[in-house]
Amino acid sequence: MRVKVVCVGGGPAGLYLSVLLKLQDPAHDVTVHERDPEGSTYGWGVTYWQTLLDRLRAHDPGSAGALETHSVHWQEGVARVRDHERDLTTRHRGDRGYGIGRHRLLELLADRARSLGVRLVFDSDVAADRLPEADLVVAADGVHSALRTRHADHFGTRVTAGPHPYLWLGTTKVFDAFTHSFVETAHGWIWCYGYPYSPQSSTCVIECAPGTLAGLGLDRAGEADGLALLEELFADVLDGHRLTGRPGPGGAARWETFRTVTNRTWHRGNLVLLGDAAHTTHYSVGAGTSLALEDAVALAGALRDRPEVPAALAHYERERRAALLPAQSAARHSARWYADLQRYIRLPPEQMFALLGQRHSPLLPYVPPQLYYRLDRAAGRLDTLRRLKRWAGPRLARRAQSLADRDG
Repeated sequence: MRVKVVCVGGGPAGLYLSVLLKLQDPAHDVTVHERDPEGSTYGWGVTYWQTLLDRLRAHDPGSAGALETHSVHWQEGVARVRDHERDLTTRHRGDRGYGIGRHRLLELLADRARSLGVRLVFDSDVAADRLPEADLVVAADGVHSALRTRHADHFGTRVTAGPHPYLWLGTTKVFDAFTHSFVETAHGWIWCYGYPYSPQSSTCVIECAPGTLAGLGLDRAGEADGLALLEELFADVLDGHRLTGRPGPGGAARWETFRTVTNRTWHRGNLVLLGDAAHTTHYSVGAGTSLALEDAVALAGALRDRPEVPAALAHYERERRAALLPAQSAARHSARWYADLQRYIRLPPEQMFALLGQRHSPLLPYVPPQLYYRLDRAAGRLDTLRRLKRWAGPRLARRAQSLADRDG
């Protein structure tokens, strides 16, 4: 069935949805409206993981191939703790991760959408009280969604601010792994997450408690002075490279608190929420872009399999709510781990670094950290033994049968 779809918001979710809809049926009439000029996107790099790339390749090998070609990747994590007495670093192998500049990601998806016949309209601010005529209007206009806000009572929108201010920065330091650095100051701990997104650049997210921000004067410093202090604090991991702030209102990089967005329902008539307009997850798990693209996959699939739009939207919401539960739980507990940093930061380094990797666990906040570490180590050994038994058991049985047959 040919449908007319208007997508409000030209971010990854909206663009990828338009691609999938045109691939399903070239006759679909699909338009994407973006309020900003083309190429004016803000931000540095975004992360995603191998599982997402595999899923995208199954739905559109063309865009997945372009995404992989223009991404950088890593398979190790680095953690560094520098306090008044210690300077400790550890490196460990983990899942394969990818980084790509947000500007490049949107450029690739826009090119793919245009090649399939999607209309892209930039500098187009769709009024929330005058929605375009369409079979389906998709609110993919981000965490501050105007379309969602217009009907906030219906959607049951709830926005919860996190406890820590953070600053999203860029740097010319190209990290070779996903890097954590924790630095103790006279006013408390401050830490950063760093990851590459191109052969020349990395993202660097700085975070700390409000008291630390005020004690260091970062809440009052101008951009140049604030970045200079942060470069000094993280000089060891930056290796002399500079930090760059994203211009905001007044031309300064802005300290913000993360906003967790939830909604009681995701659709109203023919209007549906997608990506950050529907839900957000804390940036410390690096899943925001992946979840937005997976929303697009689910919505496109629901529209393909259910010709009636109301039924498709209800199915999409049920499917994505269930799929999001593990990621949302992991994000909540990851954010809590950093809020409870004092609980872990003084542990012996091997324990602290191991629990950093376990920060998604719902049990960790309720078990003494050293006990959790010992239990996790014991469980890991048992799991290794179980895998070895499953692998070796049939082989030993065949070997024993072979010897018995020979001797018989």
